[in-house]
Amino acid sequence: MKIGSIAEDKSIDKRISITPEISKKYINMGFKVQISEKYGEHLGFEDSEYKEIGVDLVHNEKKLIESSDVIVQMGLLNDNQLSYLKANQTYIGVLNSYQNNDKLIELAKKNINVFSLELLPRITRAQSMDILSSQANLAGYKAVLESFSIFEKAIPMMMTAAGTVPAAKVLVVGAGVAGLQAIATAKRMGAIVFATDVRIASKEQVESLGGKFLSVEGSENLETEGGYAKEASEEFKKKQEDLLADTLTKIDIVICTALIPGKKAPLIIKENMIKNMKPGSVIYDLAAIQGGNSAFTEVDKVIDKNGVKILGEKNILNKLPSSSSNLYAKNVYNFVANLYDKESKKININLEDEIISKTIIK
Repeated sequence: MKIGSIAEDKSIDKRISITPEISKKYINMGFKVQISEKYGEHLGFEDSEYKEIGVDLVHNEKKLIESSDVIVQMGLLNDNQLSYLKANQTYIGVLNSYQNNDKLIELAKKNINVFSLELLPRITRAQSMDILSSQANLAGYKAVLESFSIFEKAIPMMMTAAGTVPAAKVLVVGAGVAGLQAIATAKRMGAIVFATDVRIASKEQVESLGGKFLSVEGSENLETEGGYAKEASEEFKKKQEDLLADTLTKIDIVICTALIPGKKAPLIIKENMIKNMKPGSVIYDLAAIQGGNSAFTEVDKVIDKNGVKILGEKNILNKLPSSSSNLYAKNVYNFVANLYDKESKKININLEDEIISKTIIK
């Protein structure tokens, strides 16, 4: 069987789905690997490196897609590229199934096996395939570095003969994978870290990393069976709002990470709260692409409101494309390995397997 991948539009995504290391694994599994020319060159992976392993470099994009039994990508191909797909092929990626639902269902109707990896169940067996966790981990880390880079004061406490520089105070909104990594990163760099989340179970995780958990009095556990946050009640939102409004007057840097799968990001940092923040403060909104957790967030812009800088990017992982590609490629390989039947050397769509049934588009 042939597994293939074409280069992404680098203005949108610099990550790749097949690294040289993972190419070896696919070949050892029994696949023939093919990629487009200069596929990983921007990440330092030269064509010659792939060739030495035994990977085929295909110049013609249409030919590559048509001849691949399995196509792995970061996201959804453009309409022209999708037209090259044919029945019985398998297409795997982070396909944003909520936003692109109609296109994906059309592909499924043509008997193309379409798998969207953001739908992976949160079960132990799927951890090695969990692209949301691997990518969110890096995003949380990078968000802290980006916000610290435009914050015009020192982060750790410094005691000098000329006086003491106080430690920066950081608030992380949302203590999922990205949030927990943001807490750990900020703490390592010497900040005083606070965090808030609608899931009560997050308290222990936050405190284990040295953060102080801000909990709403009488809060309910707003966690789905799959481990994601769910929408809060109006009463909870009001209590959380009052707590945040008071806390934000003392905070220097806010990292927003709160997302609800398939929905607009909840607006948590309101306009009136920002007005009361200290000039020079920074808000980094990782939820920008889904509408943002903060008022005034605009994708790929730095907005200044009363001296408070608010920023969020379409794809922060374009600033860590090598690390994020390495992790993503491993996640995808593990997913393909679960699909592949070594005896028949074919893709086995076993719908009794929760990993397969939850990610396939029907």
